[in-house]
This record gives sequence, C-alpha cells and structure tokens, in this order.
Amino acid sequence: MKITEPAKVKVAELIDKNKEVMPNESFFLRITAVLDDNNIIKHQVYFDYEKRAEDRLLRFKGFDLRIDEDSYIHLKSAILDYAESEDGHRFFIDNPNSHGHSGENVI
Repeated sequence: MKITEPAKVKVAELIDKNKEVMPNESFFLRITAVLDDNNIIKHQVYFDYEKRAEDRLLRFKGFDLRIDEDSYIHLKSAILDYAESEDGHRFFIDNPNSHGHSGENVI
C-alpha cells in the first residue's frame, strides 16, 4: 500500500482535526478491501481508534495506517491519492488488483 504525498498531508491534517474533537483517542487511518461476487474489490477508508490484534501497521509522518490481514492481500499494490479541483476534493484508491475497476472514490 502506497500513499501519495498530497494524500499523506491531507490525512495528517484530518487526523489532527479528529484529535481536537476527541483528544483522548489515538486516531489512525484504516483501509479495508473486500472482494465482491463480481471479483471487484470494494474499498473502505475511514478514521478509527479501535486497534485489532490482526492489523498490519504502517507508520507515516503524522499518522498510522492499519489494514486487517484479509484486506492486506488485496492492497499490496494499491495507491491512496488525494486531489482538489473546482468540483471539490476527494480521496481515491487506484488498485491494479481490482479487475475491471480502478480509481474508486473513497472519502
């Protein structure tokens, strides 16, 4: 799993904002990936504070990323990116492991 620099900066910024609202929690980014009936990987990206024993932990400047073991096999080559435009802003995942689908908007 790779994260682009714009995505890293935005995730760290959003983690800091979550800390302002809930200062007693240690927030991190969680990404999950589930293979559906059509062999398309569905992603979920969200901020969490509940750690799981089976999580893989990836550390970045300003935040941690946790991925459960079942999702990790689908995310090895995936890239989380962030972009801003006149239409707004978005996070998206480009995952070459997902047949027939890439560039999924996730946040």
